[in-house]
Amino acid sequence: MDERQPEPPSEWRYTLRVPYDPLAPAIARSVLARHALPELADIAVLLTSELLTNAWCHAPGPASLSLKWADKRLRASVWDAGLLPPHPTGCPEPYAEGGRGLALVELCADAWGSFAIGPAQGKVVWFELLPDASGRVAA
Repeated sequence: MDERQPEPPSEWRYTLRVPYDPLAPAIARSVLARHALPELADIAVLLTSELLTNAWCHAPGPASLSLKWADKRLRASVWDAGLLPPHPTGCPEPYAEGGRGLALVELCADAWGSFAIGPAQGKVVWFELLPDASGRVAA
């Protein structure tokens, strides 16, 4: 009997619908930690958690997470029902409880952005990570 693990596919995609629940980022972190590439897992988990936390804090209703590995890059996208585009807040006060999420995304991702989905249908915030990106800040 051959007990070798099968080779992972060269491309994959997962979509996870998450409820409007403060536990959603933790669930997504668990899923991502098991499916991301080892060299990207820590940063991908951190940034995905930040985007889902923002969706929970700033948008009404559920959200969804899409994780895609293709063209040697990991892309995470979070859809939520919020209509306001995200914006980094700069440097928060040292003991502030929030305000660092998008700054982390901006600092650690190889690319990131957002776009609106039709009139009053929410938005998507996304980031991309490349496995061999030099100059990226480690998580």
